[in-house]
Amino acid sequence: MTQTMERKRHARQEVPQASAGDSLRIAVQVLAPTLVRGILARRPRVVAAAERLDADRKAGRLLQRMRAKYGPGPIRLWSPLRSIALVLSEEDVRRVLEGSPEPFAVANREKRAALWHFQPHGLLTASGTDRTDRRRFNEAVLNTHRPVHQYGDLIAGKIASEAAELMAGTDTLTWDDFRVAWWRVIRRVVLGDAARDDDRVSDLLTRLRMEANWAFAPRRPQIYREFRQRLDGYVRNAEHGSLAELVATTPATGRTKPQAQMPQWLFAFEPAGMAAYCALALLATHPEQARRAYAEIEGRDLSEPQDLPFLRACVQESVRLWPTTLAILRDTTTATDWDGRTLPAHTALLIPTAFVQRDEQTLHYADTFAPDVWLDGTAQRNWAAIPFSGGPGECPGRNLVLLTTSQFLAHLLAGHAYRQTGGQRLSPDQPLPRTLNPFGLRLDVERTR
Repeated sequence: MTQTMERKRHARQEVPQASAGDSLRIAVQVLAPTLVRGILARRPRVVAAAERLDADRKAGRLLQRMRAKYGPGPIRLWSPLRSIALVLSEEDVRRVLEGSPEPFAVANREKRAALWHFQPHGLLTASGTDRTDRRRFNEAVLNTHRPVHQYGDLIAGKIASEAAELMAGTDTLTWDDFRVAWWRVIRRVVLGDAARDDDRVSDLLTRLRMEANWAFAPRRPQIYREFRQRLDGYVRNAEHGSLAELVATTPATGRTKPQAQMPQWLFAFEPAGMAAYCALALLATHPEQARRAYAEIEGRDLSEPQDLPFLRACVQESVRLWPTTLAILRDTTTATDWDGRTLPAHTALLIPTAFVQRDEQTLHYADTFAPDVWLDGTAQRNWAAIPFSGGPGECPGRNLVLLTTSQFLAHLLAGHAYRQTGGQRLSPDQPLPRTLNPFGLRLDVERTR
């Protein structure tokens, strides 16, 4: 009996565990604000409140204190219901992401519960052979390893027409304006031109995502059923040049569930647009970076697909500064060793991206707009900068997202100059805010030609 108790006591000491009081502070200042803002669909009023309260900077200071107190390794939180650990160091972030899906499962329990609302058979909820099969399919359709998608010329044309309509006659730009045009791009790229004005499919997805913010809430099956029926219809009548066509024609197995992969693409594209909008605001307020962006597109035929490294870097930097994914989740599939300390199997690992990507103790460029770090290899060498995750679980649509967002930005910049007139002020002369409300950003537009 004494030996058994000693082993249990030793096991408890092996993993740094925050006290009940510190765990409560982390829950109140870090976890709760992340949840109420909306993991899968942002709540504009809550985001605005978080900006006013400087929520992410305060959360970052707390997490730095916790890391100094408990050490750099994962910090296990006191919880009677679930073994939970925060991953706060660059080295541990790398280990977790490179070690996915075994022993760090991408299909985390809370993630599965949330995504079940609108993509129950998607890649992110799959494990084992199902995950391998669906990853192959996603990479084939999304052209994961190509900077320019095989349908790049057709995608460029869709972007050009939507950007032209957005900018026609306007002298101001808000997120609401940008979002309408961006969703038309999304639907045309993923579903085909026939879906351009199908606001209903986007609205259904938004409703499902809002429900998914509360992961374990019951799903309303009639909404999901209508959403899937609309997607299935676009695949049955697949247009040339759309991802729906590739869904219909790419080899699949019984495990693949091709149409079930599409909700993730639609979902991921919207926050990508928000990142592009924030990147535009950064360029409007940072003259040197703006000069380089205009130089990159000067003389280019934007009706053709372009590899625009600097604008791609600007989008990646926007996502680093204000992550579209507020937390990366993994589950340990077995007990794991951390420098002689053990975390039990089935521990939920949480990487708070708004912290690790803006941690000035790790990143010297934490609070600056520094697109060059994506061009000179600095960011790629630093696993604290993970706008598209990393390792085997890296977003398979990364290159397609960067292609579409950089092309869209190029069209908005061509022949236009911007000045920020609304929202929290962005400036190269002071640290950028840790929390930004994109819904409040407003840009004045001046035609330059």
